Amino acid sequence: MTRQVKLIGHHLGHSISPVFQQAAIDKYGLDVKYGLLELEPHQVEAAMQQLRQEEYLGANVTVPYKQTVMPFLDSIDELATKIGAVNTIVNRSGKLTGHNTDAEGFLQALVQEGAFNPEKKNTIILGTGGVARAAGFILIKEKVSSMTIVGRNPEHIKGLKLSLEAAGMKINTATYDDSNLADVVAKCDLLVNCTSVGMKYSETEGQSPLEARLIPRGIFVYDVVYNPRETCLLKDARQAGAKTLGGLPMLVYQGAASFELWTNMKAPVNLMLQIAGHALEG
Repeated sequence: MTRQVKLIGHHLGHSISPVFQQAAIDKYGLDVKYGLLELEPHQVEAAMQQLRQEEYLGANVTVPYKQTVMPFLDSIDELATKIGAVNTIVNRSGKLTGHNTDAEGFLQALVQEGAFNPEKKNTIILGTGGVARAAGFILIKEKVSSMTIVGRNPEHIKGLKLSLEAAGMKINTATYDDSNLADVVAKCDLLVNCTSVGMKYSETEGQSPLEARLIPRGIFVYDVVYNPRETCLLKDARQAGAKTLGGLPMLVYQGAASFELWTNMKAPVNLMLQIAGHALEG
């Protein structure tokens, strides 16, 4: 019987996850197929029941369903519970467990590909969504010195602040139109874009979440957007003399962690990175 893994989401046509995940599966000669499962909101519950069938190893979950799927799972691991979002589901004998590998993927990419140690660093996170939550929790765990959340919606900023402060760190906040934003950015060591601004095929393609003039020389700018490989933010940062890291390694590292949860095998990360890079270029 051919086993199945699905990527669950909406508007998945441009996803490269099936390409590098299938490459990892094929390297081990596994009889598994990784495919897309586009869902409307009313279809999510039925899809969760479908995942319980023996042929399914599990699924990845992307926007907008990382929180939607949670009530339909049998258990959720501690980290995913804290973050409040699930991006990986594992089926074991009809029981579904939710995990969050975004946090691990975010950190592994930063450390392995960016050669950046976040400990004792002043950090800014742009955005208040699920990726911002994952990044915030893992950076607190890695003992950053300070953290500032920058967003547009005051209620969303407040909600993320309260969640992250439950992890044991005082969180500073700002909006994009704050008069002191330039001073805040000037004092940071690590600036992370956790918004989708600049993503190819989106309404904000070619835009940046931060004005170029605000980016100081010598900081580390990490943009979780992976397509295009060099976003407007990264281009501005590079021209300002900042060090940069795009989102493709995070995508691959979180996918590698998911692969290991489904298969109990070590993910071929280098192969996955290579294939993912070719997929974007081609």
